[in-house]
Amino acid sequence: MEIQKTYVMLKPTCVQRGLIGEVISRIERKGYKIIDAKMMYLNEEILREHYAHLTDKPFFPQILDNMTSGPVLGLIVEGRNAVVGMRILMGATKFEEAAAGTIRGDYASSTRENIIHGSDSLENAEIEIKRFFG
Repeated sequence: MEIQKTYVMLKPTCVQRGLIGEVISRIERKGYKIIDAKMMYLNEEILREHYAHLTDKPFFPQILDNMTSGPVLGLIVEGRNAVVGMRILMGATKFEEAAAGTIRGDYASSTRENIIHGSDSLENAEIEIKRFFG
């Protein structure tokens, strides 16, 4: 099993609802370590870069509105097979498909405000860690 680093972002809805402690607790109870954390406000420029694959979609303005509605908490999470493990812990991106017991399954109430983001590959984890942590 490979020790990996992945990028996780607790989105504005998570922060506004006071779920930071609960989500971090779940990550740590799963056996992962948070090796860096940073509270930040995201602007349109970084969001267009981060969501480049969605900028031409009709719902992209809603993503911008949601993601700029308050601070996010960026995390670098480390552990065995952290990329896939965090994806499983987070649950499906579409909240109606997220299983109970996952972070999204237990806390998300819409796909647009799905509480959490996690890198979907080791390559994207490296890119996103560099993007948000320098």
